[in-house]
Amino acid sequence: MGIRRPAGTVAAVAVLIGAFTVPLAGDAAFAGEGSAAVREDFNGDGYEDLAVAAPAATLNGHSWAGYVAISYGSANGLGPARTDIVTQDTPGVPGASGDNHGFGHQLIPRDLDGDGLTDLAVVTNEYQPENNIGGSVIILWGRGTGISGKGAVRIPAPANAFTGEDITAGDFDGDGHTDLFMRNAEDFDFRAVLYGPFGRNGAPAREQQLTAFSTDNTICSTAAGDFNGDGIDDLATFYVYEDHAEGGKLWLGTKQGLSTVPGRLPSANTTAVGDFDKDGYDDLATRVFPNGETYLEDDPGTIKIYYGSSAGPSTTRTKTITQETAGVPGVSEKGDQFGARLSAGDMNGDGYADLAVGDPGEAIGSVAKAGSVVLLEGGRSGLNGTGAQAFHQGTPGVPGTVERGDLFGGSVRLSDVTGDGKADLAAGAPGEDLGRVANGGAVWLLRGTASGPTASRAFAENPLDLGAPAAGAEFGANLGGENGPALLIP
Repeated sequence: MGIRRPAGTVAAVAVLIGAFTVPLAGDAAFAGEGSAAVREDFNGDGYEDLAVAAPAATLNGHSWAGYVAISYGSANGLGPARTDIVTQDTPGVPGASGDNHGFGHQLIPRDLDGDGLTDLAVVTNEYQPENNIGGSVIILWGRGTGISGKGAVRIPAPANAFTGEDITAGDFDGDGHTDLFMRNAEDFDFRAVLYGPFGRNGAPAREQQLTAFSTDNTICSTAAGDFNGDGIDDLATFYVYEDHAEGGKLWLGTKQGLSTVPGRLPSANTTAVGDFDKDGYDDLATRVFPNGETYLEDDPGTIKIYYGSSAGPSTTRTKTITQETAGVPGVSEKGDQFGARLSAGDMNGDGYADLAVGDPGEAIGSVAKAGSVVLLEGGRSGLNGTGAQAFHQGTPGVPGTVERGDLFGGSVRLSDVTGDGKADLAAGAPGEDLGRVANGGAVWLLRGTASGPTASRAFAENPLDLGAPAAGAEFGANLGGENGPALLIP
């Protein structure tokens, strides 16, 4: 769909010189996202990096095997010359590419071993017959030379267990080490809290089993943040059963770990966490289930923010935002899915967290499901429509062409890859066709400025640029640190 560059042309930003490896043949959600601190630095150079999943890619004849692309940040942004591709065929990575493994369908970039370098936890759907285990979480260790398969390990799981579902990162006991919440047991009712630091064998320092369910519902989304301002991350879990939403639970963090008696929260679909009013409490941004129904394909989309307080996310101090809200670009229309993906970060450097809102079903002119991203600014009173901006492939300066089914905004991530103290916007379009290659997918980077993201010097990257498998890969279906629900790819 018009973003692959012919040979001899120049990218929208300078291509960086560096090692580029594609070892294919033969081989969380953060609290306090308004902070300017470097969060996702895999190689320790002081610039944030970006992990991009292509979970539907076919590798060595295996459909939906999947791979992950790690693009390293710099003052000049991102570029193919500083991007590594990792699959289960990469030397050192446990297992091998297989049908329906979906390597990378969830990505958690956090420092898991406490060495100061960000690591990447990659979730797969693989089946391990030797121990009758469903799923896996593979840790790719951060190194000065970048992410590779060297020393990669699976997080240990007991025999007959299912592992990796609902994975969420936070510091739930306030000791400064990353902890992981996820399924890691045979019994469906339990979720594990794996407390860091993690050893190089993948084992946590300790484990807590949490009874996460009171009925036979399922978790549809989670969020971690310091909602009550005590310096320890809390966990929100949200539930659905068949075609209706069933509320949420708030598990407060303590010095001993997550509490075992949860409070109640309203229902929510997609989530993001940031301090949008800079009052010291993390706030919870959510996408609302329309009338409590889980069928979302035709939903115009509604965002609701629950502001943090000493008691956690407030149900009385809230804000509801749609495309009908004053200042918000666009119009609420059937199938827009405004809020399908959310990410928080300080995009203009004013100390307030802002919110990137994926709107992948948005029609641009008469072109259906082309997609858009809306940026909402934080401020003293929190989020509202004042100063909101929208970007899509029809925005001047943004590479590409508006076409049906691209789903631009199908993933979003605010992170400062250029190191200037202003979060840059990464936006994925997993339905992007690359010439005759259907659903190859692509990711764009728009730089943050004092007035928010700009299309000036915007950059796009896709599997063909990387020499990676492209057909049906859905590159950009998920970005590291942003794990929203699956999108329907037309």
